[in-house]
Amino acid sequence: MESILKKIKVDVHENIYLKDPFSSDLGREIVNQSIVMMTDLGFEHFTFKKLSAKIGCTESAVYRYFENKHKLLLFLTLWYWGYLEQNLIFATANLADGRLKLEIAIKVLVQGPIFTQNDFIDPLALRNLLTDEVTKAFLTKEVDEENRKGYFEHFNKLGDRIARFILEVNPRFEYPKSLVSTLMDASLVQSYYSKHLPRLTEQHQSDDAGFEFFKKLIFKTIEHEN
Repeated sequence: MESILKKIKVDVHENIYLKDPFSSDLGREIVNQSIVMMTDLGFEHFTFKKLSAKIGCTESAVYRYFENKHKLLLFLTLWYWGYLEQNLIFATANLADGRLKLEIAIKVLVQGPIFTQNDFIDPLALRNLLTDEVTKAFLTKEVDEENRKGYFEHFNKLGDRIARFILEVNPRFEYPKSLVSTLMDASLVQSYYSKHLPRLTEQHQSDDAGFEFFKKLIFKTIEHEN
């Protein structure tokens, strides 16, 4: 499985970028160096001018791939959710037990991808970035128009897949999508608290603390709904 996912290039909506960044060595460098620089500088202080200076190209060369840094962050965010869905597809492919599939889904959301090797982007470095910056990709005035254009398809598909797992566990549960979207959001928020505001969470106390919390939360919510 690892060798298969290592070769996977997540197809992000083509209108998010001007030129496929994985079509050239420069494009790949733009994507991967931006992950490093946004993590170090923060999204607010990251600029294409700084990025171009770091990788040794002109600023205009960066703009040939992405219209602005918001579109670049959006590209990275949607690539991550798409990669998580691919992880989930492979990790649950031969499983019939809905509870086990849901447990794996919770682990993937809370702890990150199971398969961590990829030829295009470092998924763990990307998760580290998105723990701090993910809300800045879609909490914008443009979100309705971007959603209308279909930009968030990977995000929606992952949520739909996990919602189906919930209904396998309890077909009568009324709010599978609301529960999943809450988990998708809260899993990164808790990671953010663990890094920056540790008094707000126990997640930092052990590698499995976050997973155990969300596992109990999700299953108790589902199982107590008749």
